[in-house]
Amino acid sequence: MPRALLDDAGSPQIVGVILNRTELRRATRMRNPPDWFELRLDALLPESDGLEADIRMLQAPLIMTARHPREGGLNRLSTEKRRTLLRGFLRHAACVDIELRSAPAFTTILSEARRKKIRTIVSFHDFQKTPRRWRLDEIAHTARSLGADYLKIATRTDTLAELARLREFFQRERLHMKIAVMGLGRLGRISRVEFARDHSALNYAHLGSAQIRGQLSITQLRRLLR
Repeated sequence: MPRALLDDAGSPQIVGVILNRTELRRATRMRNPPDWFELRLDALLPESDGLEADIRMLQAPLIMTARHPREGGLNRLSTEKRRTLLRGFLRHAACVDIELRSAPAFTTILSEARRKKIRTIVSFHDFQKTPRRWRLDEIAHTARSLGADYLKIATRTDTLAELARLREFFQRERLHMKIAVMGLGRLGRISRVEFARDHSALNYAHLGSAQIRGQLSITQLRRLLR
């Protein structure tokens, strides 16, 4: 796996999400990999034995995450189990993603990542709605106070008003830090294409089948960004 980090100041960066061993093996064989792979440790836990051999074959930097159950995490992992997983695989990471809600319990992971020159993402997921402006601003302020390299926001966008609120937040906040924004739900696909074309810092795509409404494949996202 290449250790050098990519220059994300130019074209939109594509992140291929790995959720199971089949997708992981597919990723190791890709001749044209995405800019990053995200390894979902919470999803891979039942098959975690022998992961490291496959990880070493990946030809793109890795984002490591062990998602909180309330933000889409699988297998109902405890905070301690998620922390142990991240610490165990941190040496393979170019970047680590920790949800805003988990940050107080993961301060040691964030500190270790900084010491090892590993980038950090503070993320927030809302599968029910797009929060009001004051809440989005609060999330961004907290992410900056934690020293995050990126803020990732994924919220429900079933209405034009929700999409407009997310768009306005993105346009305002991108002046202050690297931000990855995407919508979920009825207008999820439209939002992902729009934000990717408008240089959302990271743009997530599936390697097999969409896990949530609106998610695009790597091939689809590349085609739309041409």
